Amino acid sequence: MLLHQFLDDSARRLPGKVALVCRDERYTYEDIDARANVLAHALRQRGVQRGDRVVLFLDNSLEMVVGVFAALRVGAVFVPVNPLTKRDKLAYLLGDMRASAMVTQASLAPVWDGALALNATVHTCFVTTGDRPLLSASGISRKLVPYPDNSGLSPAGISNATIDQDLAALIYTSGSTGDAKGVMLTHLNMVSAAESVSSYLGLRESDVVACVLPLAFDYGLYQVLMAFKVGATIVLEDSFAFPQKVMQTVAQERVTVFPGVPTIFAIVMGMKNLDALDLSALRMITNTAAALPEDHIARLRARFPQATLFSMYGLTECKRVTFLPPEQLDIRPTSVGRGMPNEEVWLVDEAGRRLPNGSTGELVIRGSHVMRGYWEKPAETAQRLRPGPIPGEMVLYSGDIFRTDAEGWLYFVARKDDIIKSRGEKVSPREVESAICSLEGVSMAAVIGVPDELLGEAVKAFVVLEDGFSLRERDVIRHCLGRLESFMAPKHVEFVTELPVTDTGKIRKASLRRRDTTTTTSSEG
Repeated sequence: MLLHQFLDDSARRLPGKVALVCRDERYTYEDIDARANVLAHALRQRGVQRGDRVVLFLDNSLEMVVGVFAALRVGAVFVPVNPLTKRDKLAYLLGDMRASAMVTQASLAPVWDGALALNATVHTCFVTTGDRPLLSASGISRKLVPYPDNSGLSPAGISNATIDQDLAALIYTSGSTGDAKGVMLTHLNMVSAAESVSSYLGLRESDVVACVLPLAFDYGLYQVLMAFKVGATIVLEDSFAFPQKVMQTVAQERVTVFPGVPTIFAIVMGMKNLDALDLSALRMITNTAAALPEDHIARLRARFPQATLFSMYGLTECKRVTFLPPEQLDIRPTSVGRGMPNEEVWLVDEAGRRLPNGSTGELVIRGSHVMRGYWEKPAETAQRLRPGPIPGEMVLYSGDIFRTDAEGWLYFVARKDDIIKSRGEKVSPREVESAICSLEGVSMAAVIGVPDELLGEAVKAFVVLEDGFSLRERDVIRHCLGRLESFMAPKHVEFVTELPVTDTGKIRKASLRRRDTTTTTSSEG
């Protein structure tokens, strides 16, 4: 199966069913199918061919969803780019992938206009104008084309010679340690991932899935792909910037599946009037991107007792790796589970040797969902893809440290680069953060290592408090000393009103490290 066949099949089976709810509008599978055909024909008429890269630089929107399937239908590679991306980074991305075409919106013209002026490969830029004029300040008007309307709906699809080994998408990583890298994903990679994840989640045709995550983030993107695979309905929001409005929509649309990340769930748990909303239709909550603290898991389950909670772990390089069956939450709440269907995972030591259960080491992933590599970056690819058990096979080295218990259940320890070495001991930031979050009044916490002449590195915690709570530095330290080994307790605690996060909800620890790491602050002032 090819990725765009998810839409093909659902449009054939369920033409009149609502596939997408977005900005107070409803679109059926037949609508999405027809619109994807229109844009696909327009792309082909502008010379977009099999293997060309088509950038989707859009907010979460109808056009973003349509753009994914239109690009695939002409055999092209879709590249979702976050609409918060700045001009210079967009220019870098366009040049790095040698994009042929872009689909964007007029409101983002201050970014794409300058970026396209610096680019020689993009020959066509489809722009959704709304009520804005289609203008360019940098002389690139010849590249600009109005987004096709539906007056010329094409009844026929487009034939192409795509096979499942062809690239379907390039998804660029954040590039926190250098220039962003394009993760190359084939149709086989993405179909395999969607098949596995949707099967263990038990997604249904009757589900209504809320998506508040950017579609440029694979966690958000796959909500659409998996919903279209099973014929479910997606309720697409721009973001979670207005949580009260989003949760009202969740209630009104009778949402059954709510995917999120820890920062989103921390906000949800802090909402005072949530009980006034009827959220009884919610049957499933999923979390990935970062592990939920144990206390937050308990609070989520208490708030939504009717919903099953899936703790998961994944990487852009393979979409998803592990999931914890909900019935295991009471037994091992801090575990992220085991490998998902049609996948093999194991831990290795620093020499690459497999480790038995009860060990700590780097997680390795084997399966048809593992990326082809990083776009035109052979050295970086060789660091992550290494020979597997079958001659000629490559497996993914995650760069993440896990431990297993005696039964083989996996527990995230840290990114390799995040491990703190204090007093000669290795400290897992995740473990310290979980301990801090179990303290009443703490909303979120992030832990890093800071230089220390005596310790090598000292543990420093950044803590966000819930409204109405006041804690002191010594309260946090004393709490940690009662739950952790002494070398793991933070030496410094800084109380902050918010943590720097990416648009996908991950905490930017690099930003925290750039702060003054010698000054500590407490709520005592």
